[in-house]
Amino acid sequence: MRLLFAGTPDVALPSLRTLLASDHEVVAVLTRPDAPKGRGRSFSASPVAELASSVGLPVLTPRSLREDGVNEEIAALETDAAPVVAYGGLIPPTLLDVPRHGWVNLHFSLLPAWRGAAPVQRAIIAGDEVTGASVFQIEAGLDTGPVYGTLTETVRPRDTAGDLLARLADSGAQLLLAVLDALADGSARPAPQPAEGISLAPRLEVADARVSWADPALAVDRLVRGCTPAPGAWTTAPGGSRLKLRPVTLRADVDDLRPGEVRAGKHEVLVGTGSHAVALGEVAPAGKSWMPAEAWARGARLEPGTVLGEQR
Repeated sequence: MRLLFAGTPDVALPSLRTLLASDHEVVAVLTRPDAPKGRGRSFSASPVAELASSVGLPVLTPRSLREDGVNEEIAALETDAAPVVAYGGLIPPTLLDVPRHGWVNLHFSLLPAWRGAAPVQRAIIAGDEVTGASVFQIEAGLDTGPVYGTLTETVRPRDTAGDLLARLADSGAQLLLAVLDALADGSARPAPQPAEGISLAPRLEVADARVSWADPALAVDRLVRGCTPAPGAWTTAPGGSRLKLRPVTLRADVDDLRPGEVRAGKHEVLVGTGSHAVALGEVAPAGKSWMPAEAWARGARLEPGTVLGEQR
């Protein structure tokens, strides 16, 4: 089949590489426009655009799919299907029927669970033990279309959102290819999503990633892992400056610290929660690079009884 691939970040690359190596023909890619990156905030092409350009594929980068001329540009490609992986924009109704088989989305949850922009992050934060990926037909609703196929993936105890998403991106690429093969040979049979088990996964904002030390240790652990690498968990250090956090370790044997209270030792830094303590991993003080929590504590010269965060 002739395919228009729509995707933007690194997580879309396994699917694009898989389709490029398949019997299908990727005739162009659709991706988000160049965006500022890094400390210098210089504009850079998306990972999908870079890969597409390296193999000589046309790259479409409209700011909006509702722009004048976009419908005609996509229709002129005469595609059979448009596979979508983390494109980052809505497909307007006027475009849904342009490819012969429509737009087929690889979504990183077991639909109808976690419809929305942050399914992997929300699954970890909620404590799900199993998640997965779904390939479904895009329609006007938010991730509501009929499902062609799914796969399951165990959420490991120390998974960050980045870890889990990387595994789902690799296995999901094979699922997406299998669905496209089935569409090509006429054997694809999409099934409506169940009416039960619906949950939403809105995008995580920076404010959502703030740790509340009054929560139980398990909830703190899940929040930090679910927000790693983005948007990045954080708390406030003495003086009110922001302290970024990487995954913590549960310390069920320590329960004599108040929520947010710090006990800094030579080999670990413990923080109290609403249940028992956690040991901090790497931290990044405002304006500084990541470092072991013990190094930060030594440099900060914390007073006994220091409390992180403003308790809510």
